[in-house]
Amino acid sequence: MNAAVHRLKSLSAAEEFFEALDVAYDPRVLAVSRLHVLKRFREYLIAYEDPDETILRDCLRRAHEDFVQSDARRERVFAVFRQRTDVAGRAFIPLEALAPMPSPTLESE
Repeated sequence: MNAAVHRLKSLSAAEEFFEALDVAYDPRVLAVSRLHVLKRFREYLIAYEDPDETILRDCLRRAHEDFVQSDARRERVFAVFRQRTDVAGRAFIPLEALAPMPSPTLESE
């Protein structure tokens, strides 16, 4: 693990990542999508075995930009947003998924 990655391990707030990497950010975006931005940042980093500081900056900048141009629902970072929906945007659960649970059997003594 290189020094840049090691330094990031001690951070917790989204703003700390942006400040540590000297990446400009919109506080309004982080106010609404901080977890989404950090999760996307991680997704971008997975492609690199040992990212240097330049790669870290680029990945964080790209993750932030995703949510400047879009929103959490469209970006579908978390599983809850990847659920199938109907035309009105409501979660869709297929009928097959509602199969009855098998009833427990009682063991005879």
